Amino acid sequence: MRVRHVTAGSLGLFMILAVVSAQQPPPGQGAGAAPGQQPPAGRGEGRGGRGGGGGFGRVPMVPFDSTEGFTQIFDGATLKGWDGDPAFWKAEGNAIVGQSTLENVVKENTFLIWRGGEPADFELKLEYRINSTNSGIQFRSTHLPPGSPGERDTTIQGKWVLKGYQADIDFTNQYTGQIYEERGRTFLAMRGQLSTVTAAGVVQGLGSLQTGANDLRGIFNINGWNQVHLIAKGNLITEIVNGNVTSVLIDDDPKGRAMKGLLGFQMHMGPPMKVEFRNIWLKQY
Repeated sequence: MRVRHVTAGSLGLFMILAVVSAQQPPPGQGAGAAPGQQPPAGRGEGRGGRGGGGGFGRVPMVPFDSTEGFTQIFDGATLKGWDGDPAFWKAEGNAIVGQSTLENVVKENTFLIWRGGEPADFELKLEYRINSTNSGIQFRSTHLPPGSPGERDTTIQGKWVLKGYQADIDFTNQYTGQIYEERGRTFLAMRGQLSTVTAAGVVQGLGSLQTGANDLRGIFNINGWNQVHLIAKGNLITEIVNGNVTSVLIDDDPKGRAMKGLLGFQMHMGPPMKVEFRNIWLKQY
């Protein structure tokens, strides 16, 4: 299905996209189950009865590791095709690693940028692991050169700074799963929220993807690997983490939104941290 533009009233289309795009959770995780837990009875992996697809009945769930039509954009051994500060980024253990220490501190948010293009409509699949503070997956972003205006009357100092949409990640899982805009409109769709940005630039919630305020908090593997599936088609952005739809954004703001741009990973300023990304697959439409 190719979506060029969705308005806030097109909720029927969203429901179709959310069901079609959701993938099978990792082994040992049923839809909505916390990492390491078995799915509830009757909600298995489609081996009979009405349990197929994590409770979606006859609609099959696409496995996360299904990569038909995708291209692997990290070779697992080098940072070929990627651009970032070598003081913080490296390839190690079949993963992209961003790491800071007490002696080597991130003083300004810095990014590893994929230089293979500026995807417009796309799907991105990857796994991440983090041990402290904050990170994120940038998409449809722009590169801000040194000397550009920063935040709170500052000037950008580093060579690797991005502005744009971000699938937020933090170690305490307060923000993980939300759609944020780095150096822009900030909070766009909180975890568990379907939201829109109006043509006037006003962010509004339209509905909830959970029944309780913290239902989705338990889906994350705090000390291990997590699976992220991002889908951007037209002005509709969907984020899926560990088989659960965590946030959806309909961006009707023609001045603020971006319809294409750079991909990248963030290392946040602050205390020492380590973030890893692996199995990075991209499908463009």
